[in-house]
Amino acid sequence: MRPSLLLVLCAALALTLPAEARRVPANAQKLYDQLEAASDQFREGLAELGRGEAVQGRETIREASATLLEAARRCGGTRGCDTSRFLAAYDALVQEGAGLAGGGEGFTTPTDGVRPADEASPVLGAMPASARPVAMLRGRDLREVIELNEPVRAALAEWLTWMRPQLITSWENYQQMRFLMWPEYEQAGLPEALLFGILAKESNGRVHAVSRAGAAGPMQFMPATGARFGLGWRDGFDTRYDPQLASRASVLYFNERFAELGDDLEFAVAAYNGGEGRALRLKRAAGGKSFWHPDVYGQLPPETRDYVPYVLAAAWLFLHPEEYGLQFPQVDGAATVLKLQAPASIYQLAICLGGPREGYFRALRNLNPRYEPHLPIAAGTELRVPVAVPPEYQRHCVTGPRAEQAVQLMAASKPTVPATATRPPAAGGAAGRSYRVKSGDTLHGIARRNGCRSAEALARANGLRSPYVIRAGQTLRLDGCR
Repeated sequence: MRPSLLLVLCAALALTLPAEARRVPANAQKLYDQLEAASDQFREGLAELGRGEAVQGRETIREASATLLEAARRCGGTRGCDTSRFLAAYDALVQEGAGLAGGGEGFTTPTDGVRPADEASPVLGAMPASARPVAMLRGRDLREVIELNEPVRAALAEWLTWMRPQLITSWENYQQMRFLMWPEYEQAGLPEALLFGILAKESNGRVHAVSRAGAAGPMQFMPATGARFGLGWRDGFDTRYDPQLASRASVLYFNERFAELGDDLEFAVAAYNGGEGRALRLKRAAGGKSFWHPDVYGQLPPETRDYVPYVLAAAWLFLHPEEYGLQFPQVDGAATVLKLQAPASIYQLAICLGGPREGYFRALRNLNPRYEPHLPIAAGTELRVPVAVPPEYQRHCVTGPRAEQAVQLMAASKPTVPATATRPPAAGGAAGRSYRVKSGDTLHGIARRNGCRSAEALARANGLRSPYVIRAGQTLRLDGCR
C-alpha cells in the first residue's frame, strides 16, 4: 500500500469514530474547518483549470495551498490536532490534480508495451514543453526575480565550464523523471526552473545521492526535515529517494518558507541549504536590506553563500540556454510499464538492453528507486521504464546471446567469500567477519545479504547513527550476522 493511501485511510478511519471518542478540542476543530474550506477551494481551482481558466485556476490553487499549509503549521503546535489529516488531504488533492494532467502516475501502459512511432507521447503531451517552462513565482516572472549580480554571474561561468557535464547530466536525469516531479511544482504554482536549479545543485538528478551529513534523495532532505513533510521509512523504503514524493515535500517546504519570508526567493533558497532558522533570523534583522547586501550575505556560511548563486544560475540557464550557446540534449521523457518475464536485477537489465552513450542504468535506477540495483527482482514485477525499453527488452533480455551474457556477467560480479568467513560462527554470531562497502551499497542491502538481524543491529555493531550513512571502501564488522 502506498504511504499516501495509508494516510488517507487513517484520516477516513478517524472521521468514522464516535464524537465522544474523538474529543476534538475547539482550537483543533477550527483548524480542521480551515482544512475543509481550503480543500474545497483547491478543488474549485482544479475545476477552473478544467474549464481552461489557467491563470485563475493556478491562483485559486496557490491561495488554497497557502491556507492549508498555514493551518497545518498551526496544527503542529495545537494540542489534540492531528497533522496527518493535513498531509492526507494535501496528498489526495494533488492526486486529483494529477488526474487532470493525464493520469496520476503520468505514464502509460500500452497493450503491446510499445508506443507507436507516429503517436504523440502521452506524458509530454500532457505537460508544457520543456523549452517553454512556466516561469512564474507568486505572480512574478522568475526572469525578473533573479538578479544577475556578480555572485550569480560567477556561478554561471562555472556551470558553463568545468561544471557543464554535471549540468547536462542533471538535465538528462531530470527529463527522465519530469513526469513525476514537475506536476507537483506545477500544481503549487512554483516555477519549473527552481525545481531544476535545486535538483542540479543537490543531486545532479541521482535519486540515491547521499551527502556526508545524511541528506538523501534527489532533493537532499535531512531525515528530520523530510519527516516534517511526509518523507521517511515506509515498508522498508526511505521515501526521500522517491522523486515524486521528494518533489512534493520540496513544494511543501518552499511554500512554508515563502509564507514565512515574504516570498523572498534568495532567502528561501538559503534556508533550503543553511537552515530555515538562520534564514528567518537574517531576514528579520536585515531591516529591508537586500539578501545580497554585504551586511546580510556576509553572515551566511561559505557553503550557503555559494549554494544560492549556483541554484539561481542553474535556474537561469534552464530558462535562457540559447543566450549562452548551451544546447540541452533532446530527451524523450515519456515512460511506460514493463512487466518482467523472468527475474532480473537493474544491473542485469542495463547490460542486456545496451543502448547509446550512458545506456539505461540511471533511468531504470531513478524510475524504480525501491529496488537495490544488484538484487534480482521477481518475475511479474512491473517496472517504470523509458518508452524505448520494452522492444529492446523483448529483443535482447528474454532469450538470446545478450540475455545469457548478462546473466553470466552478473554471476561473475558476485564477490568471492573468503575461506575464513565460511567457518561456523562462534556462539555470539559471526565474530571476526567483515564486509568492505562497495559503490551503490546500502546498509539494509548489506544486512540482508549477510544474514544480519536487521540494518539497525548492524549499525549498532559498527557505531553508526541514523541515517546510517556508509561510504565505498568502508569496512563494516558483521558481528551477529549468519
